[in-house]
Amino acid sequence: MKMIFGRPAGLTDTKQRYCPGCGHGIVHRLIAELMIELDIRERTVGIAPVGCSVFADEYFNCDMIQPPHGRGPAVSTGIKRARPECIVFSYQGDGDLAAIGTAETVHAAARNENITLIFINNAIYGMTGGQLAPTTLPGMRSTTSVKGRDIYKQGYPIKVCELIAGLDGPYYLERVAVHTPKDIIKTKKALKTAFQNQIKNNGFSLIEVLSMCPTGWGITPIDSKKWIVDKMIPYYPLGVFRDRSKEEK
Repeated sequence: MKMIFGRPAGLTDTKQRYCPGCGHGIVHRLIAELMIELDIRERTVGIAPVGCSVFADEYFNCDMIQPPHGRGPAVSTGIKRARPECIVFSYQGDGDLAAIGTAETVHAAARNENITLIFINNAIYGMTGGQLAPTTLPGMRSTTSVKGRDIYKQGYPIKVCELIAGLDGPYYLERVAVHTPKDIIKTKKALKTAFQNQIKNNGFSLIEVLSMCPTGWGITPIDSKKWIVDKMIPYYPLGVFRDRSKEEK
């Protein structure tokens, strides 16, 4: 019997530990597929900092490094400058990239470092207990905002693509989602563009992915998909926020 669908060679055969309904596994598969389709697996280095993605080094079938919390862009920069022939991606959650790692993210973008950042935005700290994250929505409950995020006490959520788009440096910025098959296809296209930008030495790309976290949100996997549509996308609109390939034409 001919197999027409299976595990891509970019993934190991290790069983993933992500919760049912989580979007991490979807994004992992897309990255793994692209490593094979673009023929870059042998020279790819993945960066998996602290958070739910801390186990990514067990799942991706490429060289992986685990840096301290938030330091993915800094470590990616060092690897890329030392070994420019490598394809380097940093896979980070909102608590990692947009909290302790904000400075590294902003300055790597400002310098237009030739790296790829993959930013998983599920609006909460998923691994450590569902605490308020930099991307937690106004009024959204968490274990550290039991009455909902109060913008007067905890401030407004950080819109990462919009923030980085205010800099002159970055080459490509796009926000996508993985709650429907249509959106998954768009996410793969965005990730492919980001990797191709790095292959062409165009510079810094950041792909923000709105992802489900049923456990952290306290709802079912099915309801979490609807929550992306009803709550997250209105606050974090999907689309391209910077594409210098079009600006240069």
